[in-house]
Amino acid sequence: MAEFIEVAKANDLKPGALKMVKIGDHQFVLARVGDKYYAADNLCPHMGGNLSAGKLNGNVLTCPRHHSQFDITDGRVLRWTDWSGIQLFMTKLLKSPRPLHMYEVKLEGDKVLLKN
Repeated sequence: MAEFIEVAKANDLKPGALKMVKIGDHQFVLARVGDKYYAADNLCPHMGGNLSAGKLNGNVLTCPRHHSQFDITDGRVLRWTDWSGIQLFMTKLLKSPRPLHMYEVKLEGDKVLLKN
């Protein structure tokens, strides 16, 4: 049964910051956009890049491996890769775009809680 677990303090992340958090064997990327917190699987669904090592610009999370981009507020794919032409075609053929798996996050006082 899923439960909320404290994964950070509110002031651990500045707006625009990313952080990897681990619960058991599972890694999550925790992101702060303004005063809101979001969480997703830490491994990019494209090729397994470490999303917490990526960049967050507004609500756009960019994977450091192949520059796939996702909206961290809802997980949708904005760009599957920055490749073009035949490389992009083959990538989409072999591994179709998939959104991030998102997790519920809430703030209680100064605690950031993630529901896993």
